[in-house]
Amino acid sequence: MEWEFTPEQVVKGQVGYALEDFRRDLAMEVRGNLGPASPEQAAQTADLLYDLCYAMATKGDMDALLATLAYDPPACEFLREMVEPMRQNGEMLGAILQRLIMDRVEAGMPLEQALDSVAEHHRNSLSNGQ
Repeated sequence: MEWEFTPEQVVKGQVGYALEDFRRDLAMEVRGNLGPASPEQAAQTADLLYDLCYAMATKGDMDALLATLAYDPPACEFLREMVEPMRQNGEMLGAILQRLIMDRVEAGMPLEQALDSVAEHHRNSLSNGQ
């Protein structure tokens, strides 16, 4: 994806770009790039790529992500091939998550509680399909 702003601007709060905005934009990009894929295929691909971005954004273990998909070798290969093309998206998602944490800390929340709160917000956004 391409933006008219940088991850640094998101971290600094100079640009408002939310988790929900990122997920929407990623889904739109996937739909645009998949051509005649069904809505279900597009959603599955967007979810896979989001998981990849999240692993990169949180310095997650790529092997752990791939282990969750060991039953699906084509998905694992696809994700391996997408690491470099998705690197900037992972950086942007990392910036969004950092901003969410900083917002909570600046509002007086202790860091550990802010981390837990953002993790819960993230889980809720996934379960709500955003």
